[in-house]
Amino acid sequence: MIIVDGLPFSTDTSASPQGRDILAALMEHPALVSASNLFKAIPERRFSVPEESGPEKTPPSKWVYLFQREYATVDPALVDFVGTDEATTCVGVAIRNPGNGMTSVAHMDSPKIVDIGLSQMLSLLVDHKSDMELDVHLVGGFEDVSPNHGNCNTRSESQEKLAGYSFPLCAKIVDTLWNRQEKFHIRTLFILGHNTRRDLEGNAYPIFNGFMVGTSTRSITPASFDRTSRCPDEIVRRIRVSSSYEDSSWKGKLMETYDTQTDQFKIAPCCWTLRQLHISLSLQDYSDSEILLICSTSPSAEGPDFVENMRRQWEYLIEHPDWRETFPMKQPRIFGRTAERGWRRQKALIP
Repeated sequence: MIIVDGLPFSTDTSASPQGRDILAALMEHPALVSASNLFKAIPERRFSVPEESGPEKTPPSKWVYLFQREYATVDPALVDFVGTDEATTCVGVAIRNPGNGMTSVAHMDSPKIVDIGLSQMLSLLVDHKSDMELDVHLVGGFEDVSPNHGNCNTRSESQEKLAGYSFPLCAKIVDTLWNRQEKFHIRTLFILGHNTRRDLEGNAYPIFNGFMVGTSTRSITPASFDRTSRCPDEIVRRIRVSSSYEDSSWKGKLMETYDTQTDQFKIAPCCWTLRQLHISLSLQDYSDSEILLICSTSPSAEGPDFVENMRRQWEYLIEHPDWRETFPMKQPRIFGRTAERGWRRQKALIP
């Protein structure tokens, strides 16, 4: 069930509207248009972890960062904010329980993970017997025109090319929210046309690629992160995204990353194959422009470090072709928070 501006939302199309009809009506709702304009006017926060700290410096915030296809549910008593970026045709979804402040954020990249993914996000947010209205924010996706990209599976599986990548994903998300029994109060819908700018030649780009949610303040802010704040275990987590397409244990699911109760990152294991090693070996000699065309659903809209990040993943796979070196005994990689609020690798308990 969807609520907008305090009232149950309905469309003028039919008693059982399709996702595209629901999405079209939501995009034109005055309250959500106004919220998008307000969000667009907020300066983007660029988040970086300072290299040095001292008594005269403000301690860094306690944050949780999410990569593509990951999700995390955080407790406001343990985490100050949770966020994601690098979303072009992907969509960031934030769901917050206003009663206790528990917040779940996901970086969704395909319609195929929406059904199970939303159930994963909601599992720790609310008692299914509760009638609580949940605050929802959607940020990401833009009016993309997508040719046949994504051959190395770094963004999403092959989808309806004529509709682009963003629209089918957005339509599936709102359709699922509409049909679930929980009450979802959509506060922010900064997607598609609301999140699109165009250059003088008419080429489309997303206005914002990321956001962060303040767990105690309820604020949502446009945000970008750098390599110091996209942590912990950046490269392994990036590799899990492409590996998950060939790992049947992750079919239709968001990737488990963070333990809510212990405030630890527990990077669940994911296996990669010799095929990915061969892909890495073949792609490393391509030019930057060729890598963008092969590996991105939106080559002209990617960040300046996209190709570098791809090359770093291939280097890791070439150096560590056997996934069991990274996940011995199929155990997760565990990271605990330090006194400086960063992250440190911990030993996993081998059963």
